[in-house]
Amino acid sequence: MRTIKYLITIFFFLIAIINETSAQNAIIASGGNASGSGGSIENSIGLIFYTVQQGSNGSVSAGVQQPFEISVVLTTDETNYADLLSSLTVFPNPTNNNLILRVGNSLLDDLNFFLYDMSGKLLKSEKVVGNETYINISNYVNSIYFLKIIENSKEIKTFKIIKNN
Repeated sequence: MRTIKYLITIFFFLIAIINETSAQNAIIASGGNASGSGGSIENSIGLIFYTVQQGSNGSVSAGVQQPFEISVVLTTDETNYADLLSSLTVFPNPTNNNLILRVGNSLLDDLNFFLYDMSGKLLKSEKVVGNETYINISNYVNSIYFLKIIENSKEIKTFKIIKNN
């Protein structure tokens, strides 16, 4: 009996080696290898494809996911914009049709948003006129976009938006 288990184990091991099986596979935008005296590492940057499964109770994104990042750039004294920064939110993210830009307080003087694609092309810009602004992105392809919030020609905050179906 032990011999049969041993032969079956060897059989599956040989099939795995011959087929060069792997656990995960993804199409990436870039990557590289690095090695040194302590070992080696492989890296990948920029997942291009992933799938979304829809169900009656919601959806789930499957695939290799990239981290969500928010960059904040202030060009003047931070104390002038502390209230505005803490009150800005964009949801849902990822989205498939509409974004909601929420401004939690009444600092709406000369506040605008600008939507850019990955190459930096301006797709949409509008003045923010209420505490909640709806931004329709259903006509755009699945990709990553950047939503910049600008007040008086000064960039306040940039959101990274993932659009999928």
